[in-house]
Amino acid sequence: MSFRRRITIVSAAAVAVAVVLASLLTYVLASHQLHSQIDSQLRTRADDARVLRHFLNRPPPRQGLVGKLTPGPDQVRGYQQLINSNGAVLGRTFSGKPLPVDAATKALAAHGGKPLLSTAEVSGVHVRVLAEALGSGRAVQFAQPLTEVDSLLHRLQLMLALLDVGGIALAALLGRLVAGAAVQPLKRLTQATEHVALTQDLSGRIEPSGEDEIGRLASSFNAMLDALERSVSALDASVHAQRQLVADASHELRTPVTSLRTNIEILQQQGRDISAEDEARLLADVVEQTEELTLLINDLIDLARGEEPPSNAEDVRLDILIEEVIERAHRHAPATPLLATLQPCILSCVPSRMERAIGNLIDNAVKYSPTGEPVEIDLRGPELTVRDHGPGIAAQDLPYIFDRFYRGAEARGRPGSGLGLAIVQQVALQLHGSIAAGAAPGGGTLMRLSLPTVEPLESVLASSHSDA
Repeated sequence: MSFRRRITIVSAAAVAVAVVLASLLTYVLASHQLHSQIDSQLRTRADDARVLRHFLNRPPPRQGLVGKLTPGPDQVRGYQQLINSNGAVLGRTFSGKPLPVDAATKALAAHGGKPLLSTAEVSGVHVRVLAEALGSGRAVQFAQPLTEVDSLLHRLQLMLALLDVGGIALAALLGRLVAGAAVQPLKRLTQATEHVALTQDLSGRIEPSGEDEIGRLASSFNAMLDALERSVSALDASVHAQRQLVADASHELRTPVTSLRTNIEILQQQGRDISAEDEARLLADVVEQTEELTLLINDLIDLARGEEPPSNAEDVRLDILIEEVIERAHRHAPATPLLATLQPCILSCVPSRMERAIGNLIDNAVKYSPTGEPVEIDLRGPELTVRDHGPGIAAQDLPYIFDRFYRGAEARGRPGSGLGLAIVQQVALQLHGSIAAGAAPGGGTLMRLSLPTVEPLESVLASSHSDA
């Protein structure tokens, strides 16, 4: 059964119950009101002094009818019957079957008491009977036909029954219309869900229809689609980046592996006719190509690990870490002066990744600096700058130097994998920072690494003292 049909049935049933209960209440109230009017008319006749005198002053007749009492303006014609304590009829104002006399009416005639009201059937006529004690072992019964009351109640029953049927039918029709309007947002939501499931298209949205539960459901569905779309976009971008990395890595690995294999095959040839000088040159090439291959593999591993969320981050003295990197770089390139100005500060990061990123920046600057020209490293607050005095970066290469495996015209003749600056950018983004390159005043290149989460050492110490 559909949700719309369930709403229609429930709403129609609720209205039907309400209509039936209202009809029953109307019928009961009308019946009570009509019978109350009859009872009031009977009591008025019983209280009429003329009636009492009429029966009390006359000697009890042995047979025949008692005199009739003309009803008042607010009374209707009825029957009167005089009885004794044994239930014998002493006189009556009508012919035909007498009014029934029960035990309560006999006791009323014998002992007196409050008037009694009852209903009876006399010669096929439904009547309302009031019994009033007269004393001396007698009682008088006043009866009034209920024909008009019964007729009115019967017509009222018919009208209420027709009203119930019409009301239920109208309730069912209105319930169907209301259910259609109520489930329309759910229908749109269902269609959107089916569209997503069928086409995998996450761009569709539902216009919220208000602040009610269905409106909030539509807003939640749109938020879920937004989150899912971002997730899918991120996944697609990650898959694309991985495929691009594999394609670029395979291209970059092909050349050193092929050259290394060729040189090794030449050295393995039996009875080869090469000089000792050529053999030494081939071995040197093998060593150089092996080192290049090792460097490339290490860079690829770092890039692959950088895609994972950092789980072993810790607070590091960034200035001390940079000093260690500078010391190691100086051992590899003693001819290049490394001038450092480092402000003590704390950074929450993965030490090995941060060390590799800063090492790549300094190695890149050393690589392009002329012999004897200094490389300047400056750490002030959240910004680290590395400046060389080399030829600088060509304008056409500047937008791409942080891309994986990109090597500008100036760099193609130098050793390297083209992944060093890509690793720097990856580390910067993981720390919610950025890396930028530009021309330095007076020539050379200025690399600017921004790390917004860096805290000066003085602030950290002051905070720890205040907490203590």
